[in-house]
Amino acid sequence: MTAPPIHPDDDKGVSRSVWRFARASRVHVVVDAADYFDLMQDAMLEARQRILMVGWDFDTRIHLGEGRRWWNLPRRDVYPARFGAFVVWLVKRRSALQIRVLKWNFGALKFLLRSSMMIDLLRWWIKPGIDFKFDAAHPLGCSHHQKMVVIDDKFAACGGIDMTSDRWDTPEHKELDPRRRRFGGRLYGPWHDLIMLIEGEAAAALGDLGRMRWAHAGGNGMEPCAPQAESPWPEKLEAQFKDVEIGIARTSARFDGRPEVTEVEELFVKHIARAKRFIYAESQYFASRRIAEAIALRVAEPDPPEILLINPQDSEGWLEQTAMDGARVRLSHAVAERDHERRFRIFVPFASAGTPIYIHAKLMIVDDEVLRIGSANMNNRSMGLDSECDVFIDAARPGNTHASAPITALRHTLLAEHCGIEQAKVAELLERHGSMAAMIDALVSSHGMPGKYLAPFALRPLTDTEKAVADNALLDPERPEELFEPIGGRRGLFRRGGLLRRPG
Repeated sequence: MTAPPIHPDDDKGVSRSVWRFARASRVHVVVDAADYFDLMQDAMLEARQRILMVGWDFDTRIHLGEGRRWWNLPRRDVYPARFGAFVVWLVKRRSALQIRVLKWNFGALKFLLRSSMMIDLLRWWIKPGIDFKFDAAHPLGCSHHQKMVVIDDKFAACGGIDMTSDRWDTPEHKELDPRRRRFGGRLYGPWHDLIMLIEGEAAAALGDLGRMRWAHAGGNGMEPCAPQAESPWPEKLEAQFKDVEIGIARTSARFDGRPEVTEVEELFVKHIARAKRFIYAESQYFASRRIAEAIALRVAEPDPPEILLINPQDSEGWLEQTAMDGARVRLSHAVAERDHERRFRIFVPFASAGTPIYIHAKLMIVDDEVLRIGSANMNNRSMGLDSECDVFIDAARPGNTHASAPITALRHTLLAEHCGIEQAKVAELLERHGSMAAMIDALVSSHGMPGKYLAPFALRPLTDTEKAVADNALLDPERPEELFEPIGGRRGLFRRGGLLRRPG
């Protein structure tokens, strides 16, 4: 494994916010899982040596694509769309191909409720080319949250999309789309997500990270793939970025002799601090004390940047609703006390008939110079408890100046998707209204035609119990040791020495 390049974060030349920088020959950001699943099936069809998949969850019952066939091959080479059957089909036709799947161990019993998955896993188990593992190499209370696929150390995906159920959707986020159907038959709601596809040395670096995860989980030694000229990059995909440098940042808790890694947290603080004009972000949560403090410092400045965050209306499940939504309300009030120009805004996306679109994406764009996508949410767990991996492009770094225009185009694409307008109109509307929030406010006030839209997040009143749970970060601690610390001034959103004052 090659040594990571040093990034001068401090006077000792020790990197605290970036694990590695590596070049990528091609990069593309995929919006929503329908295209991602389809593109990943195309890429897997071109695999020659190894497919390594690391994730929070996998569901072998999902359909990756339409089950097409190569038209220059006999009819018997039609390949299945269903993930579990497709993996078996691949190793049957490529005897040298290795497929390695690593899933967080929590929820293993859930597989028993996915009856057909047990059959798929049995079929995987008897195939020598396939190895499936549950990863328990983490402290109690932590999770493995990274979402990566690496093919032949030549092509990789990294971001927020899990290859599991209830994720498939298109950027149209149609109301009651019959294709968004659970395996029990019920429909699930609109779901928005992002992932970055990477080709080249940066993909090989993610392969190094994946192999380390595999080894820590007890897997047999896995060597890097041999160099090859062929790339699994899907032929039909025109890359948004070419020949750019990719940065990689991680989170992992101290465990079994391995040190704590908090690069994701440090990188968030650095990226927020460097903004001159604006930050556009999408996140499943807004519950991180460090991120809220970094935002509060910026909005308290005489001429603060605009900071716009796209969040879901509600969290999934009672525990997340209690912990994450309560923290979002408390932190929003605390930041607002410093936000003299009202430059920090949270908006929620809705489909045409008013159904909330769930935001699972983890994205940050800074001044159209930095594009960051990964698995890390804006919550405490992603800062030091759970394993995370974020990748980013910084157009201010040497050799990356050509990346700024595609970053702008992506931001306009996302604003157009959420606002239900044509992408070509976004630049003119931003120029007319002067900011993203002002543009959205104007569109909200004139909303009357059918289509998607963004609405300001409404701060709801909290009960005393919800305030206590949120303030003490009982269900969203920053470090594993806080799970067992008594409630007090050393922990929580408004801990002693923190920058935020507890709202009334």
